[in-house]
Amino acid sequence: MNFLLPLTGSFAMPAAENPTVAMIEAAFRHHGLDWRYLNCEVEPQNLEDAVRGARAMGWRGFNCSIPHKVAVINYLDGLGKSAEIIGAVNTIVLRDNKLIGENTDGRGFVSALQKVVDPADKKVVLFGAGGAARAVAVEIALAGAAQITIVNRSQDRGEKLSQLLNEKTPTPANFVLWREPFFIPKDTNIVIHATSIGLFPDVDAMPNIDVSSLTAKMIVADGIHNPPLTRFLMAAQAHGCVTVDGLSMLVQQGVIGIKYWTGVDVNPKIMSEALIKLKL
Repeated sequence: MNFLLPLTGSFAMPAAENPTVAMIEAAFRHHGLDWRYLNCEVEPQNLEDAVRGARAMGWRGFNCSIPHKVAVINYLDGLGKSAEIIGAVNTIVLRDNKLIGENTDGRGFVSALQKVVDPADKKVVLFGAGGAARAVAVEIALAGAAQITIVNRSQDRGEKLSQLLNEKTPTPANFVLWREPFFIPKDTNIVIHATSIGLFPDVDAMPNIDVSSLTAKMIVADGIHNPPLTRFLMAAQAHGCVTVDGLSMLVQQGVIGIKYWTGVDVNPKIMSEALIKLKL
């Protein structure tokens, strides 16, 4: 049996309650793959030993969550294109006996978004500049977005992200400091919320956005998967917007990861059903 083991962060969650474990194990069962996806807790001081152990045991890959997404790079043999630009990885793949770091955070987001709209040549407003927003911004840029406006409460982070996009991708980016309720420009095609505002248990929280500026022609996406239908997405739907939720993005991350590890294109519907059963 092949063991595909994730290195998580400073938390441990029972498999029955871990969304990623639930959906990936469901995909393995459905497709008859003789693989396992197990949740392991690894403290930061043990990360190097854990990666060495993965090499020694012939793991085909693993995931890394916070706080390991940047530190793990020191123990890998190389990085994928977008992971190198982002400067963080969440998925490690064994290729030609080398451990290569990839980042499916943004790629899964874009994959889910592309089910609704092609970001190529679109004007995007992105709220947030943390790790998740950084991954999404890079992938949106590499997908050919015409322009990205970064809106963030921290000026330093926001400016660094817009600078990264301008220097490392073909998409021009600008930064707007997020202090007042943000009015979304009328020519915006895609609105992306990539902060933790509205994440369980603070489900009633709303990002500081002037929802009256939303129009039916805009596609609105929220990276939060718990709950899938955030207050922000509810407001967007009330204004006639087509929306994309974080649950579909989580599923697409899993689809991409399994493809990296096994070479198999799994059925996303099976993974979605596994997540629905968790009642996130």
